[in-house]
Amino acid sequence: MKRPIIPVVGHRGAAALWPENTMYAFREAEKLGVDGLETDIRMTRDGELVLCHDERVDRTTDGTGRVCDLSLRELRALDAGRPFCGGPTGLRIPTLEAFLDWAAGTGLFLNLEIKDARRETVEKTMRTIDRYRLAGRYVITSFDLEVCRHVRAEFGAPVQGFVHGRLINDRPDAYRLFYAVGIGLAELSRELVRELREEGLRPWCWCPDTEQQVRRAVDCGAELCTCNDPRPALALLRREGLHP
Repeated sequence: MKRPIIPVVGHRGAAALWPENTMYAFREAEKLGVDGLETDIRMTRDGELVLCHDERVDRTTDGTGRVCDLSLRELRALDAGRPFCGGPTGLRIPTLEAFLDWAAGTGLFLNLEIKDARRETVEKTMRTIDRYRLAGRYVITSFDLEVCRHVRAEFGAPVQGFVHGRLINDRPDAYRLFYAVGIGLAELSRELVRELREEGLRPWCWCPDTEQQVRRAVDCGAELCTCNDPRPALALLRREGLHP
């Protein structure tokens, strides 16, 4: 019996290799051969959707302040490459639209995490995604249970939740919301994977960044690996016949 292919998704592009959540990182990750990309969505002061993991821009740019307090123009003036040691400079925080304009033509699977739980952010995100006709090619992710419920109830989009925190451990009824569940390496086990599968959920692992970690993810039964450095996963899975 042929073993199923295990997709590899670049986390924030490929955060261990290039400046995270930049178009440079996304394009370079695609060249590596990833199957998909994960990124993070927030809203600016003037209502624009941008890709930034942290609430503040301090860690990933040469600027300072909260994303929600800055305008798109102010954000676009920041260098999102400078803090990355040895990486390119002059990179910009992309808008969600710019990312989708590019990604729609690639065939990549998209894991879109909504970091900003405000209702207007969620609804504008979903309306923007709908314009690109990406059905079957994306999942919405959130650590906020109300965001997950809103996306499922109002937009019918597939949602990835998480096994820790307030999503599942504290609310077992949340299982029925999810298409997949993200499992951190520290929590990954065969028993947990079996439990999720019994609930009809896809067990996805983050972030196995060494071959040893990828081996553990495969042995536990993870069906997808989201990686900061996709290279070890791609190398091992190809050798094992688990990736083309």
